Amino acid sequence: MPRIGEVQAPAATRDALARGRLRASLVPDLLVEARRIVNTVIAGWHGRRKRGIGENFWQFRPYVEGDSSRIDWRRSARDDHIYVRDREWEAAHTVWLWADPSPSMLYKSTGASVSKQSRALVLALAMAELLSRSGERIAWPGLTDPFTARNGAERIAAQLMHAGELPAKPDLSDIRRFCDIVIVSDFLDRVEETMAWLDVLARHGVRAHLIEVADPAEETFPYAGRTEFTDPETGDKLTAGRAEMLGDEYRLLYTARRHELAAWCKRLGWSFTVNHTDRLASDALVRLHMAMTADGPSVRPTAGGRAGTIAGGDRPGQTAFGGRAGRAVA
Repeated sequence: MPRIGEVQAPAATRDALARGRLRASLVPDLLVEARRIVNTVIAGWHGRRKRGIGENFWQFRPYVEGDSSRIDWRRSARDDHIYVRDREWEAAHTVWLWADPSPSMLYKSTGASVSKQSRALVLALAMAELLSRSGERIAWPGLTDPFTARNGAERIAAQLMHAGELPAKPDLSDIRRFCDIVIVSDFLDRVEETMAWLDVLARHGVRAHLIEVADPAEETFPYAGRTEFTDPETGDKLTAGRAEMLGDEYRLLYTARRHELAAWCKRLGWSFTVNHTDRLASDALVRLHMAMTADGPSVRPTAGGRAGTIAGGDRPGQTAFGGRAGRAVA
């Protein structure tokens, strides 16, 4: 039976130096790809504008009683309504960006055009490029402090190239209220672990935007016959005599994990987007732009800061063969 997918790098990349060299070799090409994608969506990217103190005109809007804004009598003279002139808020906003560097992100099936790691880095660098062009402050947790620069994507790419072993999950406690963070990952840990990691953002009033990068084989589970699965995180192996017998349970748990995480994000006023590696990266950028320009509800943790879990011994995020959902490679 032909191989359905494979890890894009040998096991030696678990060594800090080898993995750093691998990432450094990928980044220049991925930066070029990110800029190409940005050029396809930049026409519709208008920044996250809002009313506030500034010099530039933004819009006219109808006057309402008690409005402290200045009435524009010239515009009001054109018809029977009274209008006020709004100016655009010019203070830069801080957006944190992060792409998952864990070994499972190296997976690429034959039905995908790129690995999950490549897609995640492209999305993060494309966002850095778009935000930098809009004059926003950007940062990468554990790598850079917030900064403003027209070449923001290039600066982050250079930092990634020369960084050592990056943590599987960076410390997010320094990210404060009124910031946004874009997190690109496959989110295949147990849902409870992901929520515990992100809970500090909810408590600090940070608005998060989660992009789940998924390989098509991870959703469909196209394996059949005698198949050996390897967990890229631990190296543990499982041999299934008839892999197709695991398909229904696997797909149920895989989907439940995603739905539970998406529902938790919705309750917090966060956005959750899925991007498949056999589809265009620009699709995720367009949806992310819509989420970031929307005036979402204030971020508040739910009671206990957790979403409900499915009852029973198996939980979303745990496959029938243990470990992290979808992280086994045939």
